[in-house]
Amino acid sequence: MWIRLLFLVFCGLLVLWGCGESSPEVSGPDGQAIYTQNCVFCHGADGRRGLNGAGDLTASTLPLELRKEQITNGKGLMTPYKNILTPEEIDAVARFTLTLTAP
Repeated sequence: MWIRLLFLVFCGLLVLWGCGESSPEVSGPDGQAIYTQNCVFCHGADGRRGLNGAGDLTASTLPLELRKEQITNGKGLMTPYKNILTPEEIDAVARFTLTLTAP
């Protein structure tokens, strides 16, 4: 009886130890992947394409909040993404565009 109880406790500790070591981090949406799927056609992979009047994202000085507003509501010919992407996805794309810088 004691051996069985000790064995169960030992197995439980092994499970807890294993879960703590390998539990994946919870992360948000992949801004680069969403950008690639929705924005590359006009803005280009490097942010400089400028098709249909799209701005050069490498030269943009817009802060994060204004980028999120433009992605949400669109600008000019740009599609508003408020009904296409979640607020978290819009934030991720906006943050990704901040990484597009001129060489």
